[in-house]
Amino acid sequence: MYAIIETGGKQYRVEKDDIIDVELLQAEKGQIVEFTQVLFFNDGKDVKVGAPYVDQSVVRAELLMEAKGPKEIAFKYKQRKGIRRKVGHRQKYHRIKITEIVG
Repeated sequence: MYAIIETGGKQYRVEKDDIIDVELLQAEKGQIVEFTQVLFFNDGKDVKVGAPYVDQSVVRAELLMEAKGPKEIAFKYKQRKGIRRKVGHRQKYHRIKITEIVG
């Protein structure tokens, strides 16, 4: 059984007990989060495709922790001008564990 959900402008294929990193959510650590924007649902014998979302389908997940992604470095340089600029960024994510998929 798996589903495709949409959160933070991205789509994720999830199964029960999957651990994924998603964009920051309005929730606290240990809280149960519900995703109602289910695009696709497959339970092994029945397939539901949403238009755009599948009705009465919910994916529940537990928020485990806040994590940081890899450091991204942007380096701007102009030759013969003495201009150099180095900027770094680390995106923050919420790590969640899928606990239940209800179709």
